[in-house]
Amino acid sequence: MELWIPTTIVGAFMQNIRSAVQKHLKGRLTTLGAAYVRFLYAAPFALLYLFSLKAATGLPWPEPNLLFLAYCVAGGVSQIVFTALLVWLFSFRNFAVGTTYSKTEVVQVAVLGFLLLGDTIEVIPMIAIAVAMVGVMAMSAGQAQISVGRLLAGMTEKSTLIGLTCGAFLGASVVFFRGASLALGYEHGAWMPAAFSLTVAVVLQTIGMGVYLALTEPKTMRDVFVHWRWASVVGLSGVLASIAWFTAFTLQNAAYVRALGQIELVFTFFFSVVVFREKTSRAEVFGILLVVAGILMLVLGR
Repeated sequence: MELWIPTTIVGAFMQNIRSAVQKHLKGRLTTLGAAYVRFLYAAPFALLYLFSLKAATGLPWPEPNLLFLAYCVAGGVSQIVFTALLVWLFSFRNFAVGTTYSKTEVVQVAVLGFLLLGDTIEVIPMIAIAVAMVGVMAMSAGQAQISVGRLLAGMTEKSTLIGLTCGAFLGASVVFFRGASLALGYEHGAWMPAAFSLTVAVVLQTIGMGVYLALTEPKTMRDVFVHWRWASVVGLSGVLASIAWFTAFTLQNAAYVRALGQIELVFTFFFSVVVFREKTSRAEVFGILLVVAGILMLVLGR
């Protein structure tokens, strides 16, 4: 089995845990505050991981260059803009339609990866990505109780444009972070450039978003330190997810990684149905079956 496959699955699982803890924090922090702790409390863990990796392996440090820094900044900004747009999207009455269209992110990653990095995709993986995307959109629509007609009618609404832009910025962050690792031109495997890129990106995001919150939401800035216990769990689970994601992005085409990463939804679906005994709609079941089919096509088709 190619290393990027289990690495991606680990990343998706840890992201699932991080998201669950972040939801718990939303009752104590603003949305931006809950988003910021993923950077603030991840930064120390990322630094610890980087220096521990260096000490354990003795691998040489990557040599950063302007292209690497540009990709890190672009990826960090894209991820923050995605978060801000998502917050704005939730302010619309029909935000569910826009949120569903934001799930086109995996296809946008494929397009941006080709345009920015020259990553090409084979026929079967492309079909798998499309199937998984339809499945994700079906699940999102089912959870929001949106009909196909309502989804099509909403294509011209403002929330749809914002949702598509959300997906574009999320997809761009993935491609930029992959570009950052590849720009290092490292010859000793994927672990060190992935760790180096992750640490630089998280530190830049922590500083950038921290300055913004300090100027616009000083109370939120104080609150993220008050609730440090749960925030630390977000940081730890988040950095473990990011370590896996960045390593997978360095090893493989970002579109393949994000498509396989939709297995996170399978984990969520399993816990909601089996553990919490929550009711699901036919659209959600149909969607999860498509996601699983897309993942199997991607992995077995390669």
